[in-house]
Amino acid sequence: MSQLPQPGTIGWMDLTVEDASRVREFYEAVAGWTSQEHPMEGYSDYVMLSPGGAPVGGVCHARGANAGLPPAWLIYIVVEDLDARLARCVELGGQVIEGPRQAGSGRFCVLRDPAGAAFALYENAPQ
Repeated sequence: MSQLPQPGTIGWMDLTVEDASRVREFYEAVAGWTSQEHPMEGYSDYVMLSPGGAPVGGVCHARGANAGLPPAWLIYIVVEDLDARLARCVELGGQVIEGPRQAGSGRFCVLRDPAGAAFALYENAPQ
């Protein structure tokens, strides 16, 4: 059984773009990554793999629930209490871009910090 990412760590990163297939091919050629299709509803996004086969991130189509996400590499910071951290973000001048919403067995939201940088907070499902 794999261990869940710990609070305070970057648990994942992905890039959401209009043409994920073309951008996936770009990163395969430039970074030396390979890809694995990740089925969505009627299309596939991509899990990008290092030359050794370890997952390094995702390249996603800007469709469906991802339609409003910015075209930038987005880090997902793991937190223990998503609602409390989201409220604190807004109190300190951050903005909600998307969510919170379910993602697998956890929840996440996409935010913008006071400088304008986008990032996401992710809460693992309760154990």
